[in-house]
Amino acid sequence: MTAELRAASSLPPGELAALFTRAYEDYYVPVQVDEAAVEFLVRTFDLDLDESLVAVADGEPVGLVNLGVRRGRGWIGGLGVVAEARRKGLGRELMGAIHEKARARGIREISLEVIEENEPAYRLYDALGYDFLRWVEIGSLDPAEGKALPDVDWQAAHTRILELRTEREPWQRDDDTLRHYEDLRGLTAVTGAAVFRVSPEGRVVLMQFAGDGDAAREILESLRTLGPVSVFNVPEEDPVLAALNDLGGSIALRQREMSLTLP
Repeated sequence: MTAELRAASSLPPGELAALFTRAYEDYYVPVQVDEAAVEFLVRTFDLDLDESLVAVADGEPVGLVNLGVRRGRGWIGGLGVVAEARRKGLGRELMGAIHEKARARGIREISLEVIEENEPAYRLYDALGYDFLRWVEIGSLDPAEGKALPDVDWQAAHTRILELRTEREPWQRDDDTLRHYEDLRGLTAVTGAAVFRVSPEGRVVLMQFAGDGDAAREILESLRTLGPVSVFNVPEEDPVLAALNDLGGSIALRQREMSLTLP
């Protein structure tokens, strides 16, 4: 398929949001993006719209790939093609072009996540040289009464997490992401700590945790007194997932976290 690749910033925010939604039509989970969502993604995950790309064919936007940029690292914050332009090589073309953009910015490592069921995307990334790093999972826990730990300053909790953490956080929960939120809160237990937030819709989102299984259970029991709890992109061996299961929570999605080292 012949398409012109342009900077994502060349589209007005409303048109970019509409393209994002169309490119994820019939996806494995519902995706509905508006201007506010685009602004949130750009701000929170450091998407660079001047480096991100849209594909235009016959004057119409038909695909996009978003690139997050942080201190020599990159992240693919969405690759999508509208239904009528799929299976024509456009996704591969967009990825090849974004790799060149990343190299020009001095980026040497790019990461991404791909839903377990999305085998076509996984095969594409595998063919492009991305390595599988680990499974990460998205889950939830219903609210319940119980013992609530007292809040602490989120930065104090984060300092404790840094002392205990043994693996790098996925992009959407890493330390640079935390700095973009203004509503973070903290909890500490004897053997662990957590940073969380309560969304405007009342959902309790666990942003980071480090510690053992006892701390994970104690913290989740505390969080669910505040409302329904969400955990996302948690590595499958993390004690949070075992505690979530023990407390009757559920896993909605598994994703492969993958990484590419650019030559």
